[in-house]
Amino acid sequence: MTSRPEVSLAQRKRELVSNELTEAALHLLALKGFDAVTVDEIVAAAGVSRRTFFRYFASKEDVVVQFLADMGSGIRAELAARPIEEQPSVALRHAVWVSVASCTDHSDKALRVVQLILRIPALRARFVERQAQWRDDLAAELARRLELDPDTDLYPQLAAGIALTAFDAVLQRWSGSDGTEDPAELIDQAFTIIAPALDGGPPVQLYRGR
Repeated sequence: MTSRPEVSLAQRKRELVSNELTEAALHLLALKGFDAVTVDEIVAAAGVSRRTFFRYFASKEDVVVQFLADMGSGIRAELAARPIEEQPSVALRHAVWVSVASCTDHSDKALRVVQLILRIPALRARFVERQAQWRDDLAAELARRLELDPDTDLYPQLAAGIALTAFDAVLQRWSGSDGTEDPAELIDQAFTIIAPALDGGPPVQLYRGR
């Protein structure tokens, strides 16, 4: 049996610096508000240089958004690993849940980040930009699984958009409850509602050309 590769020392160092910058930013944002906090204040609080900051993040918005940014690639990777015979709703529900669960494993920090993103227009806009890439990546994976042409079939893009809308709704409900609602139950509720649309989608390819 192959063991999982160990995280390298360099990668651990990168994660440590990234986490320190995020924690410093979250602390300052809670004290002063988003608009009042500068990159200089964040780097001073984290004990790193501006040069180091910009090696990790493009802007102060990204310090916050980056905490959730890898979830998109995680959703696609989980979807790719699901059994090919699974209905789209089942495979997508599992893929979305794994990413939400990894986020809620750090529930206090994740809750602060999600609430900031949903409350501050500049952060929300940056997160929406990231999600547009998630949608394209997820649509490409759905097209591959279902042997559809992503350039001519509407289903992959629509299904990816529906799944990510459910993801957004769950984050909003979870953050709006201050973390008291169970994300697993919210994911189940959301995908129960959208399953008919997801699982009824691929046959529309029969109508191509009309």
